[in-house]
Amino acid sequence: MKVRRIRAGALAVAGAMVLVAGCSSGDGGSSAAGQKVTLDFWGWTPGYEEAVARFNKTHPDIQVNFQKTASGTKGGYTKMLTAAKAGNAPCLAMVGYETIPSFAAAGALQDVSEYAGAYKKKFAQWTWNQVTIAGQTFGAPLDTAPMGLFYRKDLFEKYGIDKPPANWKEYRAAAEKVHRADPDVHLGTFGNDPYTYAGLAWQAGAKWFGTRNDAWQVSFGSSANTKVAGFWQGLLDDKLLKAHPSFDPSLYKDMGAGKVLSDVNAVWNAPILASSAKGTAGKWAVAPMPVWDADRPAHGNDGGSATAVMKGCKYPEQATEFAMWMSTDKDSLSTLIKAAGIYPAATAGQSHPALDKPDPFYGGQKIYDVFKRESAHIDTSWQWGPTMTQASTDLSDGLGRAGKGGSPLPDVLAGVQSKTVGELKRQGLNVTTR
Repeated sequence: MKVRRIRAGALAVAGAMVLVAGCSSGDGGSSAAGQKVTLDFWGWTPGYEEAVARFNKTHPDIQVNFQKTASGTKGGYTKMLTAAKAGNAPCLAMVGYETIPSFAAAGALQDVSEYAGAYKKKFAQWTWNQVTIAGQTFGAPLDTAPMGLFYRKDLFEKYGIDKPPANWKEYRAAAEKVHRADPDVHLGTFGNDPYTYAGLAWQAGAKWFGTRNDAWQVSFGSSANTKVAGFWQGLLDDKLLKAHPSFDPSLYKDMGAGKVLSDVNAVWNAPILASSAKGTAGKWAVAPMPVWDADRPAHGNDGGSATAVMKGCKYPEQATEFAMWMSTDKDSLSTLIKAAGIYPAATAGQSHPALDKPDPFYGGQKIYDVFKRESAHIDTSWQWGPTMTQASTDLSDGLGRAGKGGSPLPDVLAGVQSKTVGELKRQGLNVTTR
């Protein structure tokens, strides 16, 4: 599909640029010409440490010190923000696209536009927009996260599911068929990860944030959001899904035992599943995620991250050089594709040979072929808001309650809408609902 420009630069609304202004590239910047520099880098994804080691071997004048942190939603982002406020943040940090606006609004990022501009053409435009706000670029896009249906081929056959469901109507029918055969077995799972749910909303065109007339728009309660919530709530009400905390050992235990037959998840889930359910190697496959309209197929995106340059970095030019290398270097991408299951944001990376390798865990399937095809049908106009730290926490809590039979999903979204509007106002931003 034709790439459309994301207005992620909307932090300029309602005076938010005052918050971002403190992040200029002149803030602590130094060219460090002719001297060796060391850059601290915080992140948590598998493969990062190995990629850093490759860089250090070939860049003797720029050495990167990688420190593994808790994932962003489990304390990593809080640690980064605290360090930024204290003036001792690392030069580089792994930051999800969804969190870039929040970090920028908090004054935690450094504008590296003067160093980054030369690399812009190496990336898909919409991914570049994810790290650029109001004309200021804060790092390098690393990956995107198209979603697919991970499923047990052997168990689909056992329960008479002839082919992976191509649309959500077929998905429900398959779930009903499995439930009739054995109420203790479920076609799929329902987790509490807010970004997996975001991918489901994204697919259906259910926007969460937008900007208009110098104000943020919040729309968790739109008709498209209601459609998605109603569908998944119906599956929960009829006991057609097994609720698990996302990525919890209990989920992989049930998958290994044949109690959960599939999972709608992002490309980066491939190595996680492979390492968590080793005893089922060769029995899995990947299909496109079911769609709402076969005539106009649209798919969801669950994540994507950047290597961001943090406020106060003394060597922004070298930090940018590393960030761009990590996203574009062939050896770096080989490492990250294998270890982390990334789908590269760099356009050249999307034809990387590692994406064409058969995967033994998935029965020798070239699983990236699925994600390549899907990527052309992802709506690139999706926009994240500046309060995703709050919104994601509230949504995660609500999804957990819904999975346990508590608050229904429409009520969960209404609560997230209300709290998000309140947080935007607390930050002094103009806000409307739609």
